[in-house]
Amino acid sequence: MKISVFGLGYVGLANTLLLSQKEHVKAYDIVEEKINLLKKRYSPLEDKEVHEFLERDDLNIEFTKDFEEAVKFGEYLIIATPTDYDEKKNYFNTSTVEDVIEKALAIKPEATFIIKSTVPVGYTEELRKKYKTENIIFSPEFLREGRALYDNLHPSRIIVGECSELGEEIANMFKENALEKDTEVLLTHSTEAEAIKLFSNTYLALRVAYFNELDTYAESRGLNTKQIIEGVGLDPRIGSHYNNPSFGYGGYCLPKDTKQLRANYEDVPSNIIGAIVDANTTRKDFIAEQILAKNPKIVGIYRLTMKANSDNFRYSSIQGIMKRLKAKGIEVVVFEPTLDEEEFFHSKVIKNFDEFKNMSDVIVSNRFEQKLKEVEEKVYTRDIFGKDE
Repeated sequence: MKISVFGLGYVGLANTLLLSQKEHVKAYDIVEEKINLLKKRYSPLEDKEVHEFLERDDLNIEFTKDFEEAVKFGEYLIIATPTDYDEKKNYFNTSTVEDVIEKALAIKPEATFIIKSTVPVGYTEELRKKYKTENIIFSPEFLREGRALYDNLHPSRIIVGECSELGEEIANMFKENALEKDTEVLLTHSTEAEAIKLFSNTYLALRVAYFNELDTYAESRGLNTKQIIEGVGLDPRIGSHYNNPSFGYGGYCLPKDTKQLRANYEDVPSNIIGAIVDANTTRKDFIAEQILAKNPKIVGIYRLTMKANSDNFRYSSIQGIMKRLKAKGIEVVVFEPTLDEEEFFHSKVIKNFDEFKNMSDVIVSNRFEQKLKEVEEKVYTRDIFGKDE
């Protein structure tokens, strides 16, 4: 099978490498620097499995800067471009997806598209009507940043929004390239597949918000958060996974997906979905107040990243804490090894860890790392279990 992939972030690159094991893949991105790196087999992302796969010489893969070449090559055109949430419109900005489809159809009118980008509920059906083609399929991804390729190799489920032989063919293509051969496959209508994606991520956000509110209660009342969570988690219906308190859910997916689902509920009775979004704001307010209560002059932000061993800090929850502290007139400095800039949103970036720890009255860290052990008395974190989930 010949596959073309458009957009080489976590989702696009993970799909590119996954499928190149048995299919022939041509991958395109608008950022030439990224393509140049990938041609040299350097990963633009911090992902263990991505690094390992790029070192292999048995993958059928080409990286190109030529959009037309990529369009003409593929039997399937996978779209994995970013769809950020527009706060003003209360809707995903899906212009990158439409841009690929419009340009590709002008080159190859019979093209079949597989959308991996996250989109609003009902979006695929709208595109089919707009472009007068049934060859637009939505297939959601359920990937963790930093473990995207691993999650593609070991998928929890494969869902394709197409109840036909075409849907089966697409699902089998992904299943055959995965390492787990007994993965559950579900074929649905396109709108239901879109809903599955948004409801899945919103449930994860709900779970994060729940354990964060539990922690807020425990900290406010002087109780032991760890003991409470461990006791709650012993109920097998709840379990001891995805239960580590944080500064709020963040990253690229959960904030935008919860807000998009809330927008889709505009004319539907609801309480929980909106509360999940609001709970994240409340949690950040509480965390900022706890830090301010220590009366610091300088607060050090240790890592902007969402998780340990990550290089991504898009929409990380700790940035919300930074903004709140600065609004109260607190000087904030940042220690983030992956940043080359001298400043991050008008906060000085300190390159030297010793300088950073000495000048900070309080060190704020979403996840505790061993490097902080020597200044543990300065550290404010809600990392109870020392794990990312």
